[in-house]
Amino acid sequence: MLDQIKLPVSTGGALEQLTLPLRIELWNGEHTDLSPDPPRVTIRLPGPAALRYLHSPSLYSLGRAYVEGAIDVIGRAADIIDVGNALAAWGAANADRPGGPLKGLRELLRRRLRRPQHPTTPHTRERDREAIRYHYDVSNAFYAAWLDPGMVYSCAYFERGDEDLATAQTRKIDHILKKIDLRPGQTLLDVGCGWGALVLRAAGRFGARCVGVTLSENQARLARERVERAGLQDRVEIRLQDYRDVGGQFERITSVGMFEHVGVRHLKEYFARLNSLLAPGGVVMNHGITSTDPHGGATPYGGGQFIDEYVFPYGELAHLGTVIKAMQEGGLEVRDVENLRRHYARTCAIWTENFERNADLLRTLTDRRRFRIWQVYLAGCAYAFAHDRISLYQIVCGKAGGDPAQLPWSRLYMYA
Repeated sequence: MLDQIKLPVSTGGALEQLTLPLRIELWNGEHTDLSPDPPRVTIRLPGPAALRYLHSPSLYSLGRAYVEGAIDVIGRAADIIDVGNALAAWGAANADRPGGPLKGLRELLRRRLRRPQHPTTPHTRERDREAIRYHYDVSNAFYAAWLDPGMVYSCAYFERGDEDLATAQTRKIDHILKKIDLRPGQTLLDVGCGWGALVLRAAGRFGARCVGVTLSENQARLARERVERAGLQDRVEIRLQDYRDVGGQFERITSVGMFEHVGVRHLKEYFARLNSLLAPGGVVMNHGITSTDPHGGATPYGGGQFIDEYVFPYGELAHLGTVIKAMQEGGLEVRDVENLRRHYARTCAIWTENFERNADLLRTLTDRRRFRIWQVYLAGCAYAFAHDRISLYQIVCGKAGGDPAQLPWSRLYMYA
């Protein structure tokens, strides 16, 4: 298609066999459509140098070009992600064409295959703190513009599938607190407490005495304000603290959307630390994203590389099998596992819709680069969860070798 219009540099027919609802607009005003149907996405190339992103169409190269302003992409975020994945898949399938224009992609893939499965960058306290603040300290107003009113930044729980986001997030928190069989007066530690939604619910509805820890100053400040407004200062403490520095023991421990920041090589230590903080007869619930590649490879087509560089520095996803093995090595016995991948796909789709609906406001709350990062990231996550490239599991644990009688015999109690 591209070779049907006049270009200052040859594309070598890189897209000649591809049919997509995509329009490519050149710096000289010319354009081409890659389908007879109306385009849903437009890629604008500001100059000849931008053609290289079509020579090597991976999710990383396309996402980076968009975020850095090397290309412009117009369309609904969900359509952009669909088209981007199709380009990346086509590029990967044609990477070995001898002498073809996708040589750059072939070299990129070979470099990634030579990389170790998991980065060897150590997860020091300072590096982890910097990574958390990079992602979460954009501004509270930024997140409030597309999250639910409770500002729950993790997978919602849709009992029927037709709930609005606020209802589904409340049901997620209740689902977790019922899973750990939280009782009035029990002590609960929430590792990575975010803006405090879980500890507020645990104290206000379930009567627990809670400690929430986070490394984000913005989150801690707002969470404390919310605790005070709810009149729960006597039952909830929010700490700006590393989980490794927490002391004491707790009858219940929750970790929601946090362990992805720990590092695969440190999972055993992480779960061992939770085990040391768990009182005898206590219950731990870990809610987190996992890789669906049993060999621990990266998200395909460069999506994982984009997230590593632009969204979650030093973040790593482990396969479910790796997680369960690390739990056992850390002294915990797995007692219940639930897959919520479909729930997270819907959660991210709603977040994407909210983000686009409030785009004008969001542009005033951050710079263009970060706006584009989050726009691509949210829609990309919705796609990745929907297509089983990543998943989400809730895992309930207790001390290995201990008496599991503290939980009922069946799962019926979770749905009472």
